Formats: sequence, structure tokens, C-alpha cells
Amino acid sequence: MGKAKSHSWTWHFDQPIDAVWPIMSDTARFNEAAKLPRHEIEETPQPDGSVLYIGRARTGPFKLEWREKPVNWVFEQWFEHCRYFTRGPIAFLCARLKIAPEGQGCRIDYEAEAAPANWLGSLILATGFFPAIGKNFGKLAKEAADFAAGRRDTPFEYDPPVVGAEAERRVERLVADIEATPHGHGLARRLADLVLKSQEVDLWHIRPLALARDWKVASLDAIEACLQSVKAGLLELRWDLLCPRCRVAKAWIGSLDRLPRGAHCPTCNVDFDADFSKNVEAGFRPAPAIRRLESGEYCLFGPMATPHIRVQVEVEAGKTRRLPAVLAPGPYRLRCLDPGPISDIDHAGGAFPAVIVDDDRVEAGPVQGEGEILLENRSARTRVVIVEDRSWTRDCLTADRVTSLQAFRDLFSGDVLRPGDEVAIGQVTLMFSDLKGSTALYERIGDAAAYHLVRDHFAFLAEQVREHQGAIVKTIGDAVMAAFADPADAVKAALAIQHEVAAFNADRRGEMGEAGIVIKLGLHKGPCIAVTLNERLDYFGGTVNMAARLQGRSSGGDIVLSQPLMAEPEVRELLAGRKLAEESAVVKGFDQPVPYFRLPATG
Repeated sequence: MGKAKSHSWTWHFDQPIDAVWPIMSDTARFNEAAKLPRHEIEETPQPDGSVLYIGRARTGPFKLEWREKPVNWVFEQWFEHCRYFTRGPIAFLCARLKIAPEGQGCRIDYEAEAAPANWLGSLILATGFFPAIGKNFGKLAKEAADFAAGRRDTPFEYDPPVVGAEAERRVERLVADIEATPHGHGLARRLADLVLKSQEVDLWHIRPLALARDWKVASLDAIEACLQSVKAGLLELRWDLLCPRCRVAKAWIGSLDRLPRGAHCPTCNVDFDADFSKNVEAGFRPAPAIRRLESGEYCLFGPMATPHIRVQVEVEAGKTRRLPAVLAPGPYRLRCLDPGPISDIDHAGGAFPAVIVDDDRVEAGPVQGEGEILLENRSARTRVVIVEDRSWTRDCLTADRVTSLQAFRDLFSGDVLRPGDEVAIGQVTLMFSDLKGSTALYERIGDAAAYHLVRDHFAFLAEQVREHQGAIVKTIGDAVMAAFADPADAVKAALAIQHEVAAFNADRRGEMGEAGIVIKLGLHKGPCIAVTLNERLDYFGGTVNMAARLQGRSSGGDIVLSQPLMAEPEVRELLAGRKLAEESAVVKGFDQPVPYFRLPATG
């Protein structure tokens, strides 16, 4: 190996660090825009629990092979990415980026360091290698600065695949078909443009919640538009099984009846099970008939590949690293890249505790100085220490959430688990309803009129449930079972039902007389399992039983809420100032009296 050479560049931005970092640290997007070649990564677990990463690619006449080291970074501070080649003209290549405030904006110092493997590598490094990097990356930095400042619509110049006239007409038809449904919400054209014009890195995992935030639209509208786009043929839906450590998809399938019970993450070298509310994500990508994506990586690791990771730094055995870092208040997880123990902490802000790693533990140590973090490796081998933000689920459309939406159940009623399979759901909120005095109602208005009335009341309930991001799971006689991923949404739906039932009755006064219908409601939240029952996705377990029993405690017009549901801060805030009665009763199937809360009909 010859002598290493390096070169540095400085770029200035008129926007602050938090606007520039997400663009310039998105190494996969940056590499695609720079027209660097895709590569394949082979991941081989090692006896000590670590993983060996071998990359392979072709650039021009050269076949390259290298050992890929995990990228080191500290959020909004710096990153370092190194490759050690075993094939090709270069022996190693490292890229380092540092970002720092500068006036009202920031500056980036970028360094590339490389060493030749042979005479050809020496010639390459002595001639056009560094000037080409400077020209190419300097252009991208200018584009990133303009994007951060709002002077351009996309981060980088990109030439999307050419779309033929027939394909354009087909997409136009799909857009019209989507908007002709109740689920388009005026977003079909934007989804079509995303599919046809965006970089591939934007299309590998289209996340509706991220689109909703970027487009400043309601999350439910974005989700429903994506679901309808699958039915139309613009997108395809895939269920990703995410590694619980790195949060990257390690298995994926096209329908729930093929969902594996678990998977292995070669990157983290761990096995894990499927859980609807934790690591099964509904993701979207272009339908292959519209745009086929190429295989291969632009960057396996990188700060924006796993944006929930705030610190990822290699620390040698027996060594300590003290680094500048400012971490916002919130829930964090301390761990290493390889398998092993974890430690969850809640950071109140200010100085962050040290992260201490040993062979059999990871723990928070003494609080350090303001604006820095101490990483101490007491184990017998080099470790990659990680501090991750546990609020990573912001953009993750987990299976428990999407399967509890009415649009999913209407459009994908056949997407169910294999008979006999079951998948855990960490938390779901269930609402059971029933009609009070339905037998007397049938006698009063007759069976035919009662049938139509019950059908209308089902539609009324479904409308309120859908508007509050829930779904009707099934009807049982005159009763309804509905599911919600968010407890507050369930309570909002219950309040809306009891508030709007008066208008429902007023519209049908001639059919029912003066009495009208009276609805009984009971709600409970907790864990359960998802199963397939009667060819539909259903829920089973103690949470289901409790919700049904609480509905039985309703007098009609009121709302009965379980104690765990009322323990939710958002629910307490929602019901603040309302008169709630605390009660308890012995209910069928439960040994001890069950405490609950009743919101009276006048609440």
C-alpha cells in the first residue's frame, strides 16, 4: 500500500444545521445523486457476535471488493465512513464530514482520504481523483444549500427514467380512478409525480406519515391515498418485518398470509419475532409496472439510513471517547451494534449520562459536562456504541395502526393471516357498542323497518369510527366491535357517537316515533393477538373480553371506560372537566371486581 493522500473542501450554507444535516448526511441519497455505483453487501456473523460486512461493486473497468466498516457519527456534528479494499486500485477510502454553526447558517468541512493499492491507484490519486470529487460533491453541496433555503424543490438534480406516452396516459387514468374514490383526497397526482420523478432512495420505502408531514396534509388522508393507490395499481403494499435493534426491514412479504413468525437480522446478528405494534410496518413502493426499482445499495450505513440513531461510534477495547454532543430531552436506548444487553433511559435535557459498555451489560454512567457525551468500552473487544431515540415510530405505519383503519378493511378485506396463525399486538383500544332495548324496538316498528334502521345505525357508527382513524372489526347482532391504534381516537369516536346520535334520531323520527335509538358503549385498551376468524382479521384475548363486558355495564347514552384507558394522559386531558363516576362490578370471566369509569349521558 502506498502513501495515503487527502484533500479537504469547505462549503458554506445560509441555513442552520438542523436544515442542512438531514440532506448532507443522507449518504444513500447523496451517493445516488453523485452517480456512484450501486453495490451489494454480504453480511457474515462472526464467532464473537460481531458482523463482517463485505461490499462488492463495479465501476468502469474495475471490480471492487472491500470491508465495509459501520459509519461513525454524532447527530448534527459529524460522520466518518471508511472502506478497506481487497480488490481494486485503491487500498482504503475514508470520507469525513463536520458541520458547525456559522453566523445564521453553518459550514461543512469535508475531507476525503485514500491510499493506493498499486501503481494504477497511485496514478489515479495523483491525477483526477480529488478534483473530480471536489467538482461533483461541490455541485451537490450547492444544490443542497438551495434546497435547504427553499430555492429549489428537490435536494439534488436527478434524471428520472424516461416515461413513454402510453405510460403517461396510463398514470393519468390511475390518478383519475383514485380521485374518483373517497380516499384520493387530492393527493393522487402528487403520489404519481413522486413515483415517476423521485430518486430511488425516496421510493424504496414510501412512508405515508412522512408524506403527510412533508406535504402538510392529514395523516389519515395520506394513508388512505396510498392504500387506494395500491388498489388502483400505482403503488404496491408490502409488509416489512423490522429488526427491533436497527429498525431496518430484514424480511418483507406482499400479504399478511405470508408473514413469517420471525426473522434474523444479519446486521445486528439477532433473531426476533413479529409484533404488529412494534416491528411489522406497512410500506409502499411503486408498482413494478409503473416504475421498476433497481436492486443494490447506495449506502448500507449512514445517519439518515437509521435517523433514530443519534450516536454511533466505534470504541476500542478498554478505551474511552469523549465527544461533543447535544441530545434533546426524550426517551433513549443505549446499546451496541452487535447483539447484547440494552439500557433504556429518559433524558430530561442538559448534560447526558456516560454510556458504559461491558461484556455483559450496557448502562448509563455519571452525567457528563454540558454538550458532550462519554463512551466507555470496558469489554474485551472493539464495540460500536449506539445511543438511539426511542421515539422512532413517528413515521412508521405499524401493522396495528393500518389494520385498525376502515379504509384498509374496506379495500383489503382479503389480506388476512394464515388460518391458525397469530401475531402479537402490544396495545389496541377496542370499542363495543350495542342498541339498548332492541327487542322492544323490533316489536314497536316491525322487523323490516328495524332491519333498515339497524343497517343505517351500522353506517352511522362506521362513519364516526372512520373519521377518528378506527375500523369496524365486525358486527354481532345489533352490536359493533371497533378497533383503534390510538386510545384518544377511540374516546373521541365514542364522544362523537353519543353527541351525533340525536341528529341520527331526528332524521328518522317518522320511522321510529319519538323514542329513537339509544347506544351503549364500552372501551378498553391493552394487549391482544391478531388472528383470522371467519375470513377476516380479528382480535382475541382478555382485552377483547374486557371491552365487551364493559359495554354490558353501559346504561345507554353513556360511555364506560376502563381504568387502563383512563390512565392514558391524552385521554385524561380529553375528558378533563367532565363529570366521571368511578364504579366497579364483578363481570363474567374475571375473578375480582373490575374498576371502571362512567361518563354519563349528560357528560
